[in-house]
Amino acid sequence: MLCAISGEAPQVPVVSPKSGSVFEKRLIEAYIAENGKDPVNGEELSTEDLIDVKSQRVVRPRPPTLTSIPSLLNVFQEEWDALALEAYTLRQTLSQTRQELSTALYQHDAAVRVVARLTKERDEARDALSKVTVGASRTAGAGDEAMQVDSTGLPEAVLARIESTQASLSKGRRKRPVPENWATSDSLSAYQPIANSEPLSTGGKALSVNATGDLALVGGTDGVVGVYSLSQKQVVHSLQANGPVTDAVWAGDKAVVAASTGAVKVFENGSEVANFSLHAGAATALAVHATGDIVASVGADKSYVLYDLSTNSVITQIFSDASLLSVKFHPDGHLIAAGGVDGQIKIFDVKTGAAAANYAMSSPVKCLFFSENGTFLAAVADKSTAVSIWDLRSSQEVKVLDTGNQIDSLSWDYTGQFLLTGGPSGLTVQQYSKSAKAWSEPLRSAVPAVAVGWGAAAQSIVALNGEGVITVLGGQ
Repeated sequence: MLCAISGEAPQVPVVSPKSGSVFEKRLIEAYIAENGKDPVNGEELSTEDLIDVKSQRVVRPRPPTLTSIPSLLNVFQEEWDALALEAYTLRQTLSQTRQELSTALYQHDAAVRVVARLTKERDEARDALSKVTVGASRTAGAGDEAMQVDSTGLPEAVLARIESTQASLSKGRRKRPVPENWATSDSLSAYQPIANSEPLSTGGKALSVNATGDLALVGGTDGVVGVYSLSQKQVVHSLQANGPVTDAVWAGDKAVVAASTGAVKVFENGSEVANFSLHAGAATALAVHATGDIVASVGADKSYVLYDLSTNSVITQIFSDASLLSVKFHPDGHLIAAGGVDGQIKIFDVKTGAAAANYAMSSPVKCLFFSENGTFLAAVADKSTAVSIWDLRSSQEVKVLDTGNQIDSLSWDYTGQFLLTGGPSGLTVQQYSKSAKAWSEPLRSAVPAVAVGWGAAAQSIVALNGEGVITVLGGQ
């Protein structure tokens, strides 16, 4: 009587009623626990089905080689030889491992020294670069470039324009009345899509609506910027950027376009009038100063650049400590805020380029927008669903507005009442009541938007989706 699994005489024999075979009990129980079947015929079998077999205990005979002292000594000698060989192999492996570890530690130490040296050289170069302002200008009428190094601050003429604009705007900003024809909360709540364009670009990226609310700049990854007339529902000009468009803004009647190649181009009446290439990397965002003829660009090279569109020249270039993704001027024009990939909102004094404040966000700062009252700054981190509202007076985050949808674009209206947000899941309008000091949401729409803007008198909302299609929302 032999076990069907081991082929040996079982110590505790049992019989399977499914196949009639005899098994060693511990072996068949282990097999059933793993497979739940009879190993002979594959039928379902449980331990309760096994039948014990009553038999005499089998005493296994000693192996013939272990019945004498010489044979035992021979076995012991073989075991000793095996142990000695294993110990020798382990010593060899240990020696080899020590040599490999020594080599790895040497290489690691050398790598650390190289990294430390490169870091020191980088910091020294960055420090030297931050003390130098490099300017370059190239106009369409003259085919040459002029380079200038200037560390004395802004030119007197530009400084005078900035100070004059600040003085005139800051005087009555907070008491400025709401225009009579401006949209109200009730009218906004009824906004619905009223017009859709054909795809105007490949991979919509940038949108800017001019002061009249009729012309929209639309740029995408194909490097073409369309000047789209909302009233005529057609493209009136096509502008060529130097690579995929990252941002586009209106500066009065001039269109300013930034590209991932680092180029910043200026167009007027459909013709290129200036081309700047200051950024050593992508130019990521643009902003227009309150004067209307000064534009800022930020880039992956950790700098922001100011341009004078009245002379089509570069004013200054200021370097920071991180790549920059977003930029906006304060409504009075004396401050410029830039959002970095390090999650910091860096605020600079426009006139001196000195750091004025620094606000911390949770991740790279995707978009910024100042309230027209000059008191609040709205900021959104990359892939976030919430808008952080910062009070410039106290440098504190005073409100977090969670819209529930990812936000890719912001736009505060002229009156400072309505904050427009847009993202791939839709857009919202958040309203701030100055009297109640509370926020509400008069509008939520499922229209997707990678970029948003206000129409004239906030009587409409313009949204650009990822396919380059413009959707206009307004009252029916």
